[in-house]
Amino acid sequence: MTSVAGPKRLIPARPPVKLRRVLGVASLTLFGLAYMVPLTIFSSLGPVAQVTDNGVAGAYIITLIVMLFTALSYGKMAQRYPVAGSAYSYSQKAFGGGTGFVTGWTLMLDYLLLPMLNYLLIGLYMATYIPAVPFWVWVIGGVGLVTILNVIGIKSVTTYNGLVVALQVIFAVVFIALTITTVSGQELPSLSVAFTGEDGTGALFTGAAILCLSFLGFDAVSTLSEEAKQPKRDIPRAIMLVTFIGGATFIILSFVSYLLIPDWRSFENIDTASAEVIAAAGGVWLSNFFAAMLIAGATGSALASQASVSRILYTMGRNGVLPRRVFGVLNKRFQTPVRATLFVSAVGLLAIVLPLDFVITIVSFGALAAFTMVNLAVIKKFYFDDKLRSGRETFKYLILPGTGFLLTIWLWTSLPGNALVIGGLWMLLGLIYLVALTKGFRVKPPRLDDESDELSTPETETVGSRESEHTAP
Repeated sequence: MTSVAGPKRLIPARPPVKLRRVLGVASLTLFGLAYMVPLTIFSSLGPVAQVTDNGVAGAYIITLIVMLFTALSYGKMAQRYPVAGSAYSYSQKAFGGGTGFVTGWTLMLDYLLLPMLNYLLIGLYMATYIPAVPFWVWVIGGVGLVTILNVIGIKSVTTYNGLVVALQVIFAVVFIALTITTVSGQELPSLSVAFTGEDGTGALFTGAAILCLSFLGFDAVSTLSEEAKQPKRDIPRAIMLVTFIGGATFIILSFVSYLLIPDWRSFENIDTASAEVIAAAGGVWLSNFFAAMLIAGATGSALASQASVSRILYTMGRNGVLPRRVFGVLNKRFQTPVRATLFVSAVGLLAIVLPLDFVITIVSFGALAAFTMVNLAVIKKFYFDDKLRSGRETFKYLILPGTGFLLTIWLWTSLPGNALVIGGLWMLLGLIYLVALTKGFRVKPPRLDDESDELSTPETETVGSRESEHTAP
């Protein structure tokens, strides 16, 4: 017997799955600060003190000045284009799909490696305190925890980050108070050296270039535009707050650390210099408190960085720049980019085999590339395309971002040579992929819609469909 199937019955499609708009200024700021990790100053204290000849605080001041100009540019672009994707979206809007892709690809270098860097720190510190458990077990456990929280949703990330930031603030206050008690009554070192270094300010720019990775938190905030309650208002405010608060914290803590141990040559181990500084301030109990805060901070930073890069990958997948079925998908239940998150987790597992110094060396390259393009995007979009050229507008849309661009280029060229080589190779790989994607530039790469960045859906779907996820068409 033969049966003939009748025509499929059609029903209206369900509404598109979108990211949830649940974040206000406070949540966005906490997210950015957790991404930065206020105590991250201690992880690079020894190496940067060596590079700057004891001028870490001065290097942070230079970095903060450069970042303030760039943060203003991020705020302007976030106000104009409140979409996920950060520098990728902004450069795409200003210069087109090809430039947007190369910017996003370069930015992914540091975004993909930042979670891995945090997993490395978690594994190294936990293996030191509990040596019976192998390093790789802690790495896998950290990847698993961060992945679950990111899949559940951005609200769980910000809740954890709020707690982490609060605890790190408590530690910073205790550390400063104990330092004041320790150095009171003693002869203080030359205070100017903390800001100039012993051999002049030249080496400060190399230190400042390395420290740019400490400020990635404001870039991370811009990736949450589609989850902010009022993105055009809240994202720019959060970006500036994160930059100011983070920069001030780094400068104060590095200066206080200098008061305790003013000469990097006296460190027994440059890589673990922070442990010696903390012990000098408060002994064993403060060292244990610091270790706990560093691990909690690394977890919070991994949460924030994985959330950010998964949303960049989602935006690029949604546009068809990366495979749409893999990256351009939101989970219906959690309304999060689960597949992109799992991909980032898989990359994070490379922490088991890659050395820490390799990861640290190249993170700043992608950040500075993104900062450069966002400053240029403001000039291109507002000054040239929109022709906003009155005296006040010229200052806002040409002079300020132009200054940010020049300062960022200055820091970029101050990076160590191996960072420039590895970063350059990564960019070359991206260009090769772009050539293949565009069939030798005969086809334009996909880009965001000019009028709207909303996801579109088919008008109908068949009865009995078991799709649990939504992809952009």
